[in-house]
Amino acid sequence: MSDASQPRFDRSCKRFQGNGAVSQTRRTTLGVFTALPFAGAFHGRADASPALLDVAAYPALDQILRDTRPRWQSIAPGFDIRLVAREFGDHHSALTAAMAARKGLPDLMAVEFGFLARFAASGALADLSSLPGLEQLSAGIVPYAIAQCRLAGGLFALPVDIGPGVSFLRADLLDRARLTEQQLLSSWEGFVEAGRMLRAANGPYLLPHARDLKDAIIRSAIEPGHGLYFDAMGRPRLDSERFRLAFRLARAVRVNDLDARVSAWSNDWAEGLRRGRIATLLMGAWFGGHLANWLAPATAGRWRTGELPGGARASWGGSFYAISANSPRREQAWAMLKLLAGDPSLQLDAFRRHDAFPALRTAHQDPFFDEALPFFGGQQARRLWRDMALAIPPVAVHRLDPLADEIVNAELDRVLLRGKDPERAIEDAARVLERRAQRLRT
Repeated sequence: MSDASQPRFDRSCKRFQGNGAVSQTRRTTLGVFTALPFAGAFHGRADASPALLDVAAYPALDQILRDTRPRWQSIAPGFDIRLVAREFGDHHSALTAAMAARKGLPDLMAVEFGFLARFAASGALADLSSLPGLEQLSAGIVPYAIAQCRLAGGLFALPVDIGPGVSFLRADLLDRARLTEQQLLSSWEGFVEAGRMLRAANGPYLLPHARDLKDAIIRSAIEPGHGLYFDAMGRPRLDSERFRLAFRLARAVRVNDLDARVSAWSNDWAEGLRRGRIATLLMGAWFGGHLANWLAPATAGRWRTGELPGGARASWGGSFYAISANSPRREQAWAMLKLLAGDPSLQLDAFRRHDAFPALRTAHQDPFFDEALPFFGGQQARRLWRDMALAIPPVAVHRLDPLADEIVNAELDRVLLRGKDPERAIEDAARVLERRAQRLRT
């Protein structure tokens, strides 16, 4: 296994991946769900009808929208949906291009968490703060997910699914090494030490990639009101113990040969999970369905799920919907958004069918959450994930988060591949981010 392995899957799509081949139902739409070409814009056809609400989404949100159509028609008579469904990367690239051109956005658009702050800062998304019914609807959503929608005093989207960060463990591999789950998850340092014990005598790798550990650590223990990379005042916060610990332990993982050096969604990554070459994953709870349903179904009963090491609480992605600031159909777009973000039955159905963990707390009370899951050795995994989701603290978003992520990962690569000192790497990352942020502020 090596970093040079070719990706089989779109690695940026964290929840809604298939078996490597996109099904025909994900490539096309039916009836009035017309698959329109992007061509840089969403309203490019001369025959666009005012009775159609233009909605853009990616798998499997596109299928969820199709399933929602009958409910939508019951609350918005005379209106139907024209759905633009594209793969995850193409979808967000098209939105980015339309925002840059300042024209051609759909009325309602799905946005993955990693793009939300940047899109909101562009001015292309409508501020939902004053729309009727927002206060009551948002009160029922997991608090940290609502916080992710806020930027500069406005609220620019609503979540439909969330990703509480959890651990996935191969119980059989732990047993073979005479390790307990407590030893593995007691702390971040204990996690790495347990990895050394797992790897002894040429055993399995602890993680797919050392970067995975860095990602988990920096997403946890964030001070209230602060963001992942910036504080409450918008100042970069890379020069902190959170980042130092992440870089230091990521380096320890690599130096001790504890990571398989494969990236998520690659062929080697998938094979490592199936064949027991990788003992743990730090991911969003949505990944449990991926493991059980298509990635590694033959490993049923061998996996367990638990908290992140040290009881850390962190968010791992999520899906949101936003309304175009220039939509001529804002009333209908808001009606659809209220349905998608506020109906617990729809979100539960999406969870059952597509592993989209509900953002609505009212959906969490369903008996579905109490079922024992044979894939996880009979654990009531959904109940555990629900309790963890409610304990995740709100984290502010910043429009420069994607830039900060790029800078941090570049410095981590220098640590992992060139042996750069972690302390020096953090200092350099902080200096570069401050300089870039200052340039963008002036």
